Amino acid sequence: MSNTHTASFLVRLAATICVLFTVPASDASESATIVDTGQVIAASHRHAILWDTRSAADYTLGHIPGAVNIGDIGAVLRDENTEDYIALEKIERILGAAGIDPAKEVVVYGDKASPYVYFGLVTLQYLNAANARIYHGGIDDWKSAGQPITNVVTLLPPAELKLTPNPALLVDTAEVVKKLHDPKVQIVDARTPKEYRGEDIRAIRGGHIPGAIPVHYMENWVDPETPGKLEKKLTSNKDGMNLKSREQLQSLYSRLDPDKETIVYCQSGIRASETATILKDLGFKDVKVYDSSWLGYGNTLDAPAENVTFFNVGLLQGKLNAMQKRIDKLEKELAKENVAK
Repeated sequence: MSNTHTASFLVRLAATICVLFTVPASDASESATIVDTGQVIAASHRHAILWDTRSAADYTLGHIPGAVNIGDIGAVLRDENTEDYIALEKIERILGAAGIDPAKEVVVYGDKASPYVYFGLVTLQYLNAANARIYHGGIDDWKSAGQPITNVVTLLPPAELKLTPNPALLVDTAEVVKKLHDPKVQIVDARTPKEYRGEDIRAIRGGHIPGAIPVHYMENWVDPETPGKLEKKLTSNKDGMNLKSREQLQSLYSRLDPDKETIVYCQSGIRASETATILKDLGFKDVKVYDSSWLGYGNTLDAPAENVTFFNVGLLQGKLNAMQKRIDKLEKELAKENVAK
């Protein structure tokens, strides 16, 4: 046998041995919340529910075969003003109509590293999901792996849902304020450094919760600069949005105590969902998402805060007026050009 054939034989033999002695997919996936392409394929073969959390338009352009969709999860399941969950009865109707039953195995996915997908996972966990997982690589990794894409809409049998939320997974503003000086509680701010410092104001006031430890959620990625690089066309793929290794993530959160109650917040609970999920995956025992996050806290003026800055309504109005003048000017110029033609 030639060296080439010998090498080929050994590779095939190693692959066979690997399959024979690998933990069955149903067992291996039991312990993984954040799953990869192979685990999604295995889940699909088990007839798990695949939930595409992207917009209906993106779903229609192409999705994983068998996946269901209710539209953009951030818009469908949240009140557009408060950015809190809509009424439970509405959630039951929406998920039930799509056949998304939290009592069954569900894998959520969307665009790679999207925090909205993590919000979908946390939502299922909040609704006492028995077996929910997240595909971090999402549609991007699926395509990169050469897996099939379809635009055929999947309709699952509707489910009559009567859901009971688990209040232990989320906290509200009153509870956060109450626990500010509790030595057994630690708070993580998953927003950008500018938001944390009060330079980027997204509520009545800017700043951060006293004692909060800032770790921007994109720091969980191999290269947090990837979105900017994609925009500037400095890279052609989203590989930089892969999660860091477990050791790197442990180092990133080394200031935290895994045994303490950990509250994670951002602007409205979306980005916090990604960080909270990763902390749980790292073994943190009691992780909660502050659902209203800074939108709720920043607008509660008697809640203690640090690096406080206030929203300048007059400055914004001035900018809007200036913008409107430019728009009016452009419209007049276009009108003159049309007349001239």
